Amino acid sequence: QVQLVESGGGSVQAGGSLRLSCAASEYTGSGSCMGWFRQAPGKEREGVASIDRDGRPTYADSVKGRFTISKDNAENILYLQMNSLLSEDTAMYYCALVQTDYSRTDCQSRTTIDYWGQGTQVTVSS
Repeated sequence: QVQLVESGGGSVQAGGSLRLSCAASEYTGSGSCMGWFRQAPGKEREGVASIDRDGRPTYADSVKGRFTISKDNAENILYLQMNSLLSEDTAMYYCALVQTDYSRTDCQSRTTIDYWGQGTQVTVSS
């Protein structure tokens, strides 16, 4: 059972930056993918960014050009650098892992996720 622990959330003003981290408790495997999702009150959980099994990033249109996802494979840590934050970025952010990324898109849908972190809150005030 892989444990995912997020950190780095907080409260910032619009235009500010935050960096989220997600530490996996063990090696996630060469065929895995990881990603970030978020859920605002009253809304469905949505994909924000992911890295597929080949290390290629994908971003939701709403965060392209502002967020950057990266992964330290040696330390099993996933990052999300968030710049130019907007009030609509306010949400609980969740780290996600799929152990075998068959389609190279498995980390883009919440229905195919194997493991979730507990979430870290990001609040952006305008």
